[in-house]
Amino acid sequence: MEPVAFSFDQPLFQLGALPITAGYFVTAAALLIALLAIMAAGRARALRADERAEQIASLLAAQTEMQGRIAAMADVFGARQAELNQSLSQRIDGMTHRIGASISEQTKATHENLRRLQERLAVIDSAQNNIQALAKDMAGLQSILSNKQTRGAFGQSRMEAIVADGLPIGAYIFQATLSNGARPDCVIRMPNDQPPLVIDAKFPLEAWNAMRDAESAERRQQAAQAFRRDMEVHIRDIAGKYLLSGETQETAFLFVPSESIFAEVHEHFETVVQKAHRQRVVIVSPSLLLLSIQVIQAILKDARMREQAHLIQGEVVRLMEDLSRLDERVRKLQGHFALTQKDIDEILISSDKLTRRGAKIEALDLETPPAPARSSKEEGSGERSMEGRIGQLKLRVVDED
Repeated sequence: MEPVAFSFDQPLFQLGALPITAGYFVTAAALLIALLAIMAAGRARALRADERAEQIASLLAAQTEMQGRIAAMADVFGARQAELNQSLSQRIDGMTHRIGASISEQTKATHENLRRLQERLAVIDSAQNNIQALAKDMAGLQSILSNKQTRGAFGQSRMEAIVADGLPIGAYIFQATLSNGARPDCVIRMPNDQPPLVIDAKFPLEAWNAMRDAESAERRQQAAQAFRRDMEVHIRDIAGKYLLSGETQETAFLFVPSESIFAEVHEHFETVVQKAHRQRVVIVSPSLLLLSIQVIQAILKDARMREQAHLIQGEVVRLMEDLSRLDERVRKLQGHFALTQKDIDEILISSDKLTRRGAKIEALDLETPPAPARSSKEEGSGERSMEGRIGQLKLRVVDED
């Protein structure tokens, strides 16, 4: 049999006036294949678009969830911050109130001390004025002392002024009468039911003035002997009249109203001073009497304090209780501050972590890797899987830690 020759241009059959050849079938088949390829490529693109949309939706959902968590943590942090601010405000208000009360008490005490200081300064000014007035009256002191009655009144007034200025009312009596009928110039009551102290202000000054006015040594010696005799007689009178056993102290004071006379008596008439000491009579000047009055005042104050010792002890016990409570409250306040500081440190750590987490979320990077080269063997069956790998998203987190 002879082979049949086939040609694409040879018509296979007649379709109306148009002859149908084999070339037409080949062309139609090629067109059909191309159309199928185009449709497959469109489906692959649609699948890739769907996958990308799903990935973007999942990222948006994760981002929304993260934003919700951040908002919830921000609300919690805001609530804790508000509670902390309220607690700190209450504690600061309490401390401010206590500090204000303490400052008010200190201010009140300061004003009271200033008032007392002003009173003492007023007393000092008054004493200074008295000293200036006495300095002005020194010129007439000689004429005052020349008269016995005037001299006695002057010595009595000086002594009464010193005693009345140094002792409280009721601690002394002027011109008191003793059991033997004698009337000393002043009697000072002693504490603890002790006998009172007697003070005599009548100093024999006639012989002293005669001794100072003597023009010759012989007359000065005679005046000195007369002064010594008068002093001894007056000392014996004081010891005999005012030193009563069980009724008065065993010692009495002889007041000399002049510091210069007191110094000269101790310097030139030592025997008279020794005899006075043996008879328990002490010669005192205004300064020594003032010092003695201050000592007696201290004794009286000590006696009053001893009488009120139980009250003072009770106040001290209550003061110690208050101090103990104050120490306990201060320690509690210190513990509260320590806990508050710990909470603040933990809040700062959480805030720092949130800041770093936010930075990590902000640094998220969406990258599309390049498509690898396809071989001719993989074009058919591996086209869809390759397209899927091409459409995958790569998440890159930049960790700043």
